[in-house]
Amino acid sequence: MTSYTTNLPPTPHQGWLSKSEAWLDSKGKGAWIAAMVLGFIFFWPVGLALLAYMIWSKRMFTSSCRNRSKHSQMHRGFSAMKTSGNSAFDAYKADTLARLEQEQSDFESFLARLRAAKDKAEFDEFMDERRRHADDEGEGDAAEPSDSPSDRRA
Repeated sequence: MTSYTTNLPPTPHQGWLSKSEAWLDSKGKGAWIAAMVLGFIFFWPVGLALLAYMIWSKRMFTSSCRNRSKHSQMHRGFSAMKTSGNSAFDAYKADTLARLEQEQSDFESFLARLRAAKDKAEFDEFMDERRRHADDEGEGDAAEPSDSPSDRRA
């Protein structure tokens, strides 16, 4: 024999709406989403009403994947700090983590120096090009004869 369980036991005072809500709750978030999609397919106001209800009652946002992934990442970060009980391994782990942190800071400083050198080279090239352009304009002005009326009188 199969047993039937729900989150809320049906009572004689529950209407069909309360019973269907309890049934959907027992099936989980997927059942709510499926009901919403079917509501949109068959009669869009029903789907919209279900979506509004799910958002209003915060059913869409309980135990979401986003919260679980943040929790697992935080848990992983704290587990790296715990001791394993083996003092030799813990010493090795501490040395390795210190070495990796030092390598990371060295690499970040190398990247900063590399960016600074690249920026300086680009700026020097820009200034040289600007200087050449200014020199070319200066030579062009001095080489052209003047055709102004005051020069013709003299």
